[in-house]
Amino acid sequence: MEDTAPVGVIHGRFQILHHDHVRYLLAGKALCRHLVVGITNPEPALSADDETDPTRSDPSANPLTYYERHVMVRRALEAHGVSLQEFSIVPFPVNFPDRYRYYVPLDAVFFLTIYDDWGRKKLRLFRSLGLRTHVLWEKPPHEKGISASDVRRRIREGLPWEHLVPETTAELVTAWKIAERL
Repeated sequence: MEDTAPVGVIHGRFQILHHDHVRYLLAGKALCRHLVVGITNPEPALSADDETDPTRSDPSANPLTYYERHVMVRRALEAHGVSLQEFSIVPFPVNFPDRYRYYVPLDAVFFLTIYDDWGRKKLRLFRSLGLRTHVLWEKPPHEKGISASDVRRRIREGLPWEHLVPETTAELVTAWKIAERL
């Protein structure tokens, strides 16, 4: 890949945005002039079950709305010095490749990380569609780091969780009373 692509696309559910998500977003941004952040599972109709990650479409794994995740991502990127002109945030129905063209530029570089079969499946899918891909890193599941499901569990159980998320995310989770939804 050239040093800096004009446009990159990166994606995730961000249910709840945590420090490792931000590291992932910033790694993608470092490789492009404009980063399009695709929020997957933006609504139930644009979510689908997948045998490689059966819980990803479960309502309990998706407590935040698209809008809430949009605000979390925007505030975290701004807090890390990324200007609004350097990124866009859009819905990204990852399980519906026939709809990608309506949400993201298909001539961009698609960034992803791989920890499991779900990541490998997405890489194969993107490549089968002729999309340019760049794997930021590939690690075994036990090296993944923070998981959003663990953050949600900690919030639900009243355990410390704020240290796992950006300050802006902690403020929003508290203000929006997300704990009551979990």
